[in-house]
Amino acid sequence: MANPFVMLVDDESDFIETMSKRLQKRGFKVLTATEGKEALELVSKNRNLEVMILDVKMPGMDGIEVLREMKNNYPLIEVIMLTGHATIESAIDGMKIGAFDYLMKPCDIEQLSQKVQEAVEKRRAQEEKIEKARMEKVVSTRGI
Repeated sequence: MANPFVMLVDDESDFIETMSKRLQKRGFKVLTATEGKEALELVSKNRNLEVMILDVKMPGMDGIEVLREMKNNYPLIEVIMLTGHATIESAIDGMKIGAFDYLMKPCDIEQLSQKVQEAVEKRRAQEEKIEKARMEKVVSTRGI
């Protein structure tokens, strides 16, 4: 299996630097952003991104707004929400919009790595289903 391609989005630069290094040591390809708009711009240039790890509380565009944009424009990219300020309401909102999961900061790197792996597996399975459906359509329209 190819190395998972993830984006880490958080306004705390120390957190991003530390988590990015820890994820890279585990074989992940990591892209980082410190704000929501920057993250969305990077996603548009990196369409093979598989998972976004997204902080809920950020100045400007918060994580819920970014999640909403992601699911509207890039529905196959899985999003794991992270926050140090979790509320039941924000967790429910995120899950309703389509977040893959919701973790509290500070989170255990092993737990985060496992969630990323699960999200990658889900995304890749969805891509396989889409490709299979495309192939079946080609076969049925060409009568092969």
